Amino acid sequence: MALVRWAPDRELDRFKREIDKIFEDFFTPGRFPTLFGRAREEEYSTFPAVDVYDDKDNVMVKAEVPGLRKDDIEIQIKGRDLVIKGEKKKEEEIKDENYYYAERVYGAFSRVVRLPVDVKADQVKAKFKNGILEIVLPKVEEAKPKEIKVEVE
Repeated sequence: MALVRWAPDRELDRFKREIDKIFEDFFTPGRFPTLFGRAREEEYSTFPAVDVYDDKDNVMVKAEVPGLRKDDIEIQIKGRDLVIKGEKKKEEEIKDENYYYAERVYGAFSRVVRLPVDVKADQVKAKFKNGILEIVLPKVEEAKPKEIKVEVE
């Protein structure tokens, strides 16, 4: 059996690096933009949650934005990126010492969704109902699937 010399300073350094990595991962900018400073617009966020799908003529995006009004949301098209911005405001001011739990998040958010095809930005339509934002993005002609009939001889 080989004897290994114990070096506590090396073990403490390794432990410190592991703890630093945990904190770096947790406090990554954009992960909790309203808790730890605002995320930059270019950074990708996961709020609001979205579904992206398409049909023959359109790309469809549905986003969950509970607690917001249509006036709190802004939609932009930048190339192939769909940008959904908004701000969730606090309804009333309650003193912190009266809270048992405070899990709801408030503040500005920005979500960038990369679209699978080019769309006609000037023809985009959006509907908002019951906390669901539905965006219809018409595809450009080149992006639409083309059907080619094969003749049998």
